[in-house]
Amino acid sequence: MANYQINTAEATALKAFTKLIRAAETVTAEAHCLLPESGLTISQFGVLEALLHLGPLCQKEIAGKILKSTGNITQVIDNLEKRNLVTRKQNPDDRRYYAIHLTEEGRRFIAAVFPVHAKRIAAAMSCLSLEEQQQLGKLCRKFKP
Repeated sequence: MANYQINTAEATALKAFTKLIRAAETVTAEAHCLLPESGLTISQFGVLEALLHLGPLCQKEIAGKILKSTGNITQVIDNLEKRNLVTRKQNPDDRRYYAIHLTEEGRRFIAAVFPVHAKRIAAAMSCLSLEEQQQLGKLCRKFKP
């Protein structure tokens, strides 16, 4: 494998991939630097943000939204529940289904933290014009999750 000769298409793809990852890591680091002071993990923040913007969701839906495994989400939600930021509510029509809801405390908490997060992302992305940001969004949608 040490003698593998990379072709032009592969070299171009690898360079683009490396630049994409570095750019994503740079923006992610800036966006998430407030998390330690809030006492949240990235996954916990993602759950709270999803619930703030989408309303109550089941664990499987949350996992899909924040790109985590359902097993991991159980632990994340357990920890958020211990902090009284979310609550599980059983569906009376299907006792197997639990919807995760923000508590009032959770809603106040994420409503206070999210604007700071949004401003940090906007600042990190400000090296691109609004048109370039829209173009980047269109390009990224070509990748199928």
